[in-house]
Amino acid sequence: MPNQPALPLAQPGQQPAPRSAPHNLEAEQALLGAILFDNETMNRITSLLKEQHFYDPVHGRIFATCADMIASGQLADGLTLKEKFARDGGIKEIGGALYLMKLLENAAPLSTHAQSYAELIYDLALRRALIRVGGEITSLAENPPDDKDARDIIEEAEKTLFTLAEAGTANRGFQDFKTALTASINVATAAKNRGSDVSGIASGFRDLDHLLGGLHGSDLMILAGRPSMGKTALALNIAMNVARQKQKAVEAGEAEHYGGTVGFFSLEMSGEQLATRILSDFAEIESHKIRQGKITTDEYTRLADSAMMLQTLPLHVDETGGISIAHLHNRARRLKRSPSGLDFIVVDYLQLVTASGKVDGRVQEVSQITQGLKALAKDLNVPVLALSQLSRQVESRDDKRPQLSDLRESGSIEQDADIVMFVYREEYYLSRAEPEQNTEDWIKWRAKLDGVANRAELIIGKNRHGPIETVHLHFKGQFTRFSSLAQG
Repeated sequence: MPNQPALPLAQPGQQPAPRSAPHNLEAEQALLGAILFDNETMNRITSLLKEQHFYDPVHGRIFATCADMIASGQLADGLTLKEKFARDGGIKEIGGALYLMKLLENAAPLSTHAQSYAELIYDLALRRALIRVGGEITSLAENPPDDKDARDIIEEAEKTLFTLAEAGTANRGFQDFKTALTASINVATAAKNRGSDVSGIASGFRDLDHLLGGLHGSDLMILAGRPSMGKTALALNIAMNVARQKQKAVEAGEAEHYGGTVGFFSLEMSGEQLATRILSDFAEIESHKIRQGKITTDEYTRLADSAMMLQTLPLHVDETGGISIAHLHNRARRLKRSPSGLDFIVVDYLQLVTASGKVDGRVQEVSQITQGLKALAKDLNVPVLALSQLSRQVESRDDKRPQLSDLRESGSIEQDADIVMFVYREEYYLSRAEPEQNTEDWIKWRAKLDGVANRAELIIGKNRHGPIETVHLHFKGQFTRFSSLAQG
């Protein structure tokens, strides 16, 4: 921070109290003087600085007026602002138009330090906001509302602090079409330069990536299926593929890759169970043998070697059961801001997430959760894959391939999701409908079962960005592993 020269200015409109909030009136005066001296200064300082960040409201009004005039191509200096503030009582109290002229004194040497002054003013504004938030948290803790307990207050505090930390990092207002168009062209350029049709994070499944173009930030994807279809296995395979691609790139010192850091919210299975599944797949040892200790010495060596290789896998597991959508948000944001970052989120599964606060009925609760997951995908600009159960009405149909209406509380899920996928394995149903052996029906059943053995369908029921199709996958039940058919 450069030394601040003493400016021969009238006293500002807001006198500091014996113990006042963090502020620096001299820095505000110096910045305004630099802008009045050279209007180009406005284009060289941080765009985060706004009228409300000035401690003295008069300074804030001067800054806002300068910004408006400069943006419209007008000259903003002491003379042109004189008429703007001719009837402004606040300006009169601190010297009227004379104050504007005095701001210009010694402004020339200050203009080179304008960015430093702007950053200081913005930082002090954040510190004042932090003090205000601290006071609000203290007040809530001392006098909590009847419908909030300590955990609710902590959740609210975390949310508020995150919003404050992220203030100014993203433009949540209107953006001109040129900005959106540039982002679209950048996506297409990335795909073209990669020499593939994948412009997002690669799922590791060739046909799925071809159909979706990879996993894209801000997308909420739903993966649904009946029990035993392999929802968790497929989600874990995708998470593993994403994390493994980044791990390989980091180990090889490569900057470009299709992978990323994964946050896996496992509300049903423990972290140890997920790790066992990953090890089973990676080492190609059946998971039940690992859990029961029924493995040979060679298999144990292979298991230990696999564990060593996967130690640096950028996969983070949160096994909190019944986590609220607010807690889920806070933990995802915390991971995003950590050195490891966050590129992909998996939630297993949606119906086990709880709403924040009181809601009227299960449909409203699921609606809050899906809206929260979609908001999280947009806020962090990461793809979110949420697993979902299907209603039992699937079982009553002859063709048990799922459809959108089979989603539990389907209205909000279908509405909020960008992509809805259903995993379906006909082999599962056929194997449970074996007719009497050595009959004509049994022979037909056997031939049909052989035709769908180790096969799975990933049915794209909704795709906001492209066609509705079915992706055929290979499935190895003993390792709970899905793969592209050509790799099976």
